[in-house]
Amino acid sequence: MPRKIAAGNWKMNGTAEDLLQLTALSSAHPDPTVDVIICPPATLISQARTNAGKIGIGGQDCNTAVSGAHTGEISASMMKAAGATSIIVGHSERRTDHGESDALIAKKAQAAYAAGLVAIICIGETLAEREAGTTLDVMDVQLAGSVPDDATAANTVIAYEPVWAIGTGKVPSTEQIAEVHAHIRRVLKVRFADANEIPLLYGGSVKDSNAAEIFAVDNVDGALVGGASLKAVDFSPIISALEKA
Repeated sequence: MPRKIAAGNWKMNGTAEDLLQLTALSSAHPDPTVDVIICPPATLISQARTNAGKIGIGGQDCNTAVSGAHTGEISASMMKAAGATSIIVGHSERRTDHGESDALIAKKAQAAYAAGLVAIICIGETLAEREAGTTLDVMDVQLAGSVPDDATAANTVIAYEPVWAIGTGKVPSTEQIAEVHAHIRRVLKVRFADANEIPLLYGGSVKDSNAAEIFAVDNVDGALVGGASLKAVDFSPIISALEKA
């Protein structure tokens, strides 16, 4: 069975005082039975590591290069040195706001692998693509282009985040989530011998009130959570729901 993961993406939120939320979360879950990961802004990774207890710390993006003349960029090896164990790549906000292609995302995933980090590779369709009935076609294209051939269950997590559900309060039906996650698993099986062990996360307006229902869906091995991960009081029940799933 894939490992269960509750990952929180703080996005462009948080200063040092907000690490008290991480301390509170660690106190509430001193020995979690699932993998818990918090991805704060890069400015907080080193400090976050000292507050995290058994909670993993991840980055939100990385450059494909190890080092060099890339002003403002951060490499995967720098993330590793700061205390990260994973990196989110290909989030829809990076794809949309920065025009990131599937090919670039695959290179970022490979940079994470080279640094000894787990790549949390995000895929997902827009509302227009959902309404056009092309969701599974979009999954095929993004999986083929964004997931490197050397991906394994040890170095890769796939996060399905329908773009239209991120931060909107809209959540696909459990049937829609089940359809996409089952399709992702089938596609991965064609390429990877350990596809059944690669964790598949759902992301998109996950909260305490719907977490248990989402985690009961086949092939959902956890969640990549945005806004609800910023406060321990909001994220803790999601972790507990995954532990019970």
